[in-house]
Amino acid sequence: MQNDIELIDEILEGSQAAMEVLVNRYYKGIFSYIYRSTGQYHTSYDLTQEVCIKMLKSIQRFDKKIGNFKNWIFKIAVNTVKDYFKGSSYRGFKEMTEIDENRVDEGENVVEFLSRVSKRCEIKKALIELPGYQRDAIILRFYHDMKIKDIAIVMDTNESTVKSRLKQGMNKLKNILEEGEKVDEGETGY
Repeated sequence: MQNDIELIDEILEGSQAAMEVLVNRYYKGIFSYIYRSTGQYHTSYDLTQEVCIKMLKSIQRFDKKIGNFKNWIFKIAVNTVKDYFKGSSYRGFKEMTEIDENRVDEGENVVEFLSRVSKRCEIKKALIELPGYQRDAIILRFYHDMKIKDIAIVMDTNESTVKSRLKQGMNKLKNILEEGEKVDEGETGY
């Protein structure tokens, strides 16, 4: 299996096959990051396509000597999502529950399945409520298993800032989820 640098070299020489391999290698991860950031399936699909186009248009600027391609393409994705939220096409988050994407595990009953879907939706909604910089740090760390130093590179910041964003974001996420549980249980405090 060719590494990213070998594929980039072939792409720069005009290889369509190498381009497809490189796009396929990162497509799912980029889509997953964008979907968790926006909470919208169709928007995520469009933005992932945009990231791939941007990557291919600027691949000659990737510095193979010092760069990690995964960090570079995720940086494009982070910036694309930021641009989306700044742009006029963003109309805010609309809750979307897509049960067809969630499959029932063998031996799991309907109540367990619906409970799992419900928890997933609660977490997705809570993530959307976080400030973008905290949401991005959490998604990159826990959903994409990126190291702190790589997240710092992707987000154009230092490692201590990433650690702070993770800690603050996790605390806010915990509070949001706990508030939701209190409301569900009727403990509004009135």
